[in-house]
Amino acid sequence: MPSTVSVATTFAAVPDPRVDRTKKHLLGDILVIALAAAVAGAESFPAVAAFGRAKRDWLAGFLRLPNGIPSPDTFRRVFARLDPAAFGRCVSEWLGGVCQATGLRHIAIDGKAVEGTRRATFSGCLHLVNAWAAENRLILGQEAVADGSNEITAIPELLKVLELKGALVTLDAAGCQVEVARQIRTAGGDYLLAVKGNQPGLHDAVRAAVERAAEGGFEGVAFDHHTIAERNRGRGKVRSVSALYDPAGLPPDWPGVAAVVSLLRERAVGGEVTNTVHYYVTSLRGTAEQLGWLVRRHWAVENELHWTLDVCFREDASRTRTRHVGANLGLVRRVAVSLLKQDPSKESVPTKRLRAALDEQYLGRALRGFQGNKTP
Repeated sequence: MPSTVSVATTFAAVPDPRVDRTKKHLLGDILVIALAAAVAGAESFPAVAAFGRAKRDWLAGFLRLPNGIPSPDTFRRVFARLDPAAFGRCVSEWLGGVCQATGLRHIAIDGKAVEGTRRATFSGCLHLVNAWAAENRLILGQEAVADGSNEITAIPELLKVLELKGALVTLDAAGCQVEVARQIRTAGGDYLLAVKGNQPGLHDAVRAAVERAAEGGFEGVAFDHHTIAERNRGRGKVRSVSALYDPAGLPPDWPGVAAVVSLLRERAVGGEVTNTVHYYVTSLRGTAEQLGWLVRRHWAVENELHWTLDVCFREDASRTRTRHVGANLGLVRRVAVSLLKQDPSKESVPTKRLRAALDEQYLGRALRGFQGNKTP
């Protein structure tokens, strides 16, 4: 989908779950008002409705608003009935289309618990698995963990709505599954997966392959190595990345393994040195420097998305009881974070949200989010 498609046009394409006699307000209008309000600081349905009333003249410049601004109850009922999967597909197509990264597209996938919203998931609350475009700082998709389940079942559903051809998908240990790796490869993407104790056979095989190569001085094997040292606030850090290509001895069911990676982290604080070793398996035949950067950049999903949702959007304070409401509002918040991250200014997210509430011109730019959009 080209980047000239506006937010209003995009949301108008979301399937409307209501019967005709209840469609007093256009679904696209409802979703755009909710998104604009979230960008501008609204954190409840009454706040969304109040924002809409205050900004009615401005909103009327690009929305139809046939019956004015919806009430808080109308927002709540629509978000309760809206299919999160259909809403998510629409957002994924839109933001995936405008995500024009050069070179390798990096998609970091990780889950986040919404602590205040109790559910019967493995984490005891609403748990949302997010796909974050690490280089573009955009949400590409979201999948709610079903009651009685965990991230392992949600990840394949999320992958289905993503455009993976030419992308590099990074996942922590929860996503280190044969089926996940196969799904990514079948869709034309590459994977970089953290290998931990939940896959003991693979973990032992990866560690053994690296140790054998190291004991032999890496003679006769294809490998690459990269080390970077940093010092910050009196703390010294050294990261040593080794990539061993075409490793032998791995379980045969893992598809397209091009390399295994070991990452040694050495940390010095006050004269005390600690070392940790982490292992990864990947279908990407990259350099050790590139693979080390991708491992580190994976945590953009935590540092740029999850941290912002908790600290700036107060997501954990949400007490939403209806699962569809929680998932749909969660996606609106994630789109709002994405749009605010597109603003190149050095201001904090709270400051940007305040500017959006006070300055309609700035809010319009934030809603456009991407060069080429002429209207919100």
